[in-house]
Amino acid sequence: MLDQLRALDPELGLDLEVVDIDSDPELKARYHTRVPVLAAPDGEICEYFLDEVALRRWVSDSSPGWQG
Repeated sequence: MLDQLRALDPELGLDLEVVDIDSDPELKARYHTRVPVLAAPDGEICEYFLDEVALRRWVSDSSPGWQG
């Protein structure tokens, strides 16, 4: 998923932050085996595999005027 996100970053202008859930007991309890997960401040976008449609929808909803 990370490779796909990095490939889309130039187009979408993502602000990616990779978080190791094993280093945070709360995140580890929350996500357990649901990794990788793509999360935004307002919720999860997708898990296991990149859902590019959901990501583009989130970017569009989060960035008024964005055309993607």
